[in-house]
Formats: sequence, structure tokens, C-alpha cells
Amino acid sequence: MRIELHNKTAIVTGSTAGIGLAIASGLAASGAHVVVTGRTQARVDTALATIAKDVPNAKVSGIAGDLGTREGAEQLIAAVPDTDILVNNLGIFEPKAFFDIPDEEWLRFFEVNVLSGVRLSRHYAQGMAKRGWGRIQFISSESGVQIPPEMVHYGTTKTAQLAVSRGLAETLAGTGVTVNAILPGPTRSEGVGDFFGKIAAEKRVTQADVERDFIATHRPTSLIKRLATVEEVANLSVYLASEQASATTGAAVRVDGGVVRSII
Repeated sequence: MRIELHNKTAIVTGSTAGIGLAIASGLAASGAHVVVTGRTQARVDTALATIAKDVPNAKVSGIAGDLGTREGAEQLIAAVPDTDILVNNLGIFEPKAFFDIPDEEWLRFFEVNVLSGVRLSRHYAQGMAKRGWGRIQFISSESGVQIPPEMVHYGTTKTAQLAVSRGLAETLAGTGVTVNAILPGPTRSEGVGDFFGKIAAEKRVTQADVERDFIATHRPTSLIKRLATVEEVANLSVYLASEQASATTGAAVRVDGGVVRSII
């Protein structure tokens, strides 16, 4: 299968590192003009340089801003009024006991993880529908299906993304616009790597040891018995952005290493 996304514009939120950067690179390698987004211009510039190095002749540009706010979303929309592909990847996570999560943290997680995608999808989906073609993705998580007790607020926002994704797909029925959610499992992203690295330093063990212990203790149902790579997650995103995925919509597609014990 050869995926061709020439003459398509793609916006990937939270794409200066980790899964988002891998998705942006994959879309650029397939010919799309990719808009990278991040909180700071320095991070955006570094990501653009990385993609340019890895993908010869990549068509990429960048927008810096806080997409977890209404103002940030409006800034992006003003700079890039239309897109063919929107990947709502922006997200934050933080292990914290339920009884220690204040209202402010709940609201911050919903603003960043849920409303950022809602705001952008509300705008860009209308243009896609008028043109008769579009791809919208929400990067959710297996934590949206199996809420992790160590970060209930995060899992709840990921469940909300599944609901928004399916509801928007229903709204856009028959328009040629597909909407899907992707459910990664434990993935060796920048944030996870930093978190595990801190634990490794505190315990004076290797990061590989921490990763193995995490899988064995917290995700024992994993069938691959390891963290996924960001590229493995990005491969699914690039496929769902393609013309070949035109019959896949309203779906929650897992790339979780078999963590979720379900045959559907």
C-alpha cells in the first residue's frame, strides 16, 4: 500500500515531540504539507528542523501558541483557516491520587485534552464537509477504556475524547469526512520517557528496568510486553489520514499492544 497525501494540508497539535512529532513526520513523508504546533517557538523550530532532516523535501511550517486556551485556538485558525487533515494529539498527563486532584486540575486537563480538539474540530470540520473530504483524529488512549486509578482525571478526559469523536462522526455522516479515535497503549513518548527516567534516577536502576516493572505491575495484560514506539502509533494515524481509510469512521482504533482485554 502506498499512501499519497500530496496536495493535502495536515495540522497536528502538540507535535513538537513524542507521538505528535512522529505523526507529523509520517504525514510529511507521505507528501502532506504539515503544520506543526507547540507552546513555544523554540520547540516548534526544533521540531521543524528534525522533520526536515528526517524527511527530504518535507513541506512543513509551524505555529507557536497554547492550544489549551480559546485564544490559542483562535490564533491557529487565523493563521491556517482550512485544513484537510486534523490530528488532535495535544494532551497532558500526570499520575496523582484521586483525592489529591483539585478542581483546577480537573478543569486544566479538560481544557487541554478535550476542549482543544473540540474547538479546532468545530471550525475545521465545517470546511472539510463543504469540500467533501477530510480526516479528523483524536489521539485518545487505552486509559479511556480502562481508567487508571493513578490518574483518574487523565483517563476521564480520554473517555471524553472517544465520545466527542463518535458524536462528530455521526454529525458528519455522508459528507466524505471521517472521524476516528486512536487508542495508544503505554508508549515511549517524551513525557513517559522523562517520567520513567526520573523514577530510574531515584531508584538507581536503569530506565529499561523501570519500563519492564511498569508493564508487569500496571499493564500486565499487555501482549507485546513492552512500550510501543511513537512510530508504531504514528503508522496507524497516517493510514487513517489516507484515502485508503475512507470506510473507517466513528471508530476507536487500538494500537495498545493488546492491553485492553477485548475482542472488539
